Amino acid sequence: MKIANVVHRGLRRLIQNDDTAGVQPAVAPKLRRMVSFLQDMEREEELRTVPGWKAHRLTGDRRGVWSLSVTGNWRLTFRIDREAGEIVDLDYEDYH
Repeated sequence: MKIANVVHRGLRRLIQNDDTAGVQPAVAPKLRRMVSFLQDMEREEELRTVPGWKAHRLTGDRRGVWSLSVTGNWRLTFRIDREAGEIVDLDYEDYH
């Protein structure tokens, strides 16, 4: 799927320039793998194929947002626009 936009500045820098300045260097390789997976993914059901990422949809006021576990409290979060086949509002955040 195409990534339409990236909210987190450091994650955007990692994706566009392979610059780790805005993310923890220890997690940069995992973030690269996760982003590559998202870009190669064809259907959202594929998200659940990697058990270590604990893929799930959030509820409440974040209903419809997907969350993938990176480390501890840090997550990759995003929405999927099914019509456009795009990942929207990709973010790297500590929402706990």
